[in-house]
Amino acid sequence: MSAIYKREMRAYFTSPIGYIFIAIFFLANGALFSYLTLQAGSSSDISSYFMMLLFLFIILIPLLTMKLFTEERKQKTEQLLLTAPISLMDMVGAKFFAAYTMFAGTFLSATILNLIPYIIYCEDTNLASILGNIVGILLIGGAFVAIGMFISALTENQFVAGILTIAIIAGLLFISFANSYISFAPLRVVLSWISIFSRFYDFTYGILNIASLIYYASIMFVFVFLTVRVYENRRWN
Repeated sequence: MSAIYKREMRAYFTSPIGYIFIAIFFLANGALFSYLTLQAGSSSDISSYFMMLLFLFIILIPLLTMKLFTEERKQKTEQLLLTAPISLMDMVGAKFFAAYTMFAGTFLSATILNLIPYIIYCEDTNLASILGNIVGILLIGGAFVAIGMFISALTENQFVAGILTIAIIAGLLFISFANSYISFAPLRVVLSWISIFSRFYDFTYGILNIASLIYYASIMFVFVFLTVRVYENRRWN
């Protein structure tokens, strides 16, 4: 597992993808943080910053995941993975953790750099809210990475994988906004239950909701499991 993890991490920095992801993330993250917090000078804007950051993931997460498996098929190295002396769960898990490491490392680095001056100069900083937002973003990011990885396993084309991942992430984020236009109450309840935003609200107040933790962890597990199943079928077919 560690060999595949190191190979994937190395691949991010021997191709432009890793550098493009980091550059765009730092640039967009810094601009967003400055606009929503430092100019306003209010700690209440810190949650707005984290919530708006989620919309950046619509473009950024697919950059990390679209080549995870499509590249293997393109370079004809997929059979090496399928015949390697390692379980499919370990193989898929290594790829997931590599993509998640890139995401989490970049997010934490950029956010810490932004928060240091904010905490120093803002008098009414709510550390519980900041911590809750960070934990929530890390969980949502993990869920999106797992979804993107699963989509990458379904197609040979990086562009198709990227577009499908963008569509799914955007759909999950915009479900909450659709609720206000739906009159059928049972459907609103269902959409609210699966909404990324509705489960993120508690984190913005510094509340670590166990149900939400389980929800995001379940998404990660389900899509990692589905990716393993895709490769189980390929191994035997």
